[in-house]
Amino acid sequence: MGNGSLYVLAVVALIIISVSFIIFLAKRYRRCPSDQILVIYGKVRRGMSSRCLHGGGAFVWPLIQDYSYLSLTPMTISIPL
Repeated sequence: MGNGSLYVLAVVALIIISVSFIIFLAKRYRRCPSDQILVIYGKVRRGMSSRCLHGGGAFVWPLIQDYSYLSLTPMTISIPL
């Protein structure tokens, strides 16, 4: 195994690691639609148990945090008068 093939192997390994890291981050990014609230719970910040986002997005880290959506669509109820 020559010195040149070692460099090629190192470059290929670096590319694979970089692509894997980008895919990992892309899968952890959650976007929130305008008609919902994104609730992130778990280890959020010191003194907080959850974080609510309306619009935008955030990273949700596996095993430490989880997420759920809260709908903001109006609910109709009938009240007999």
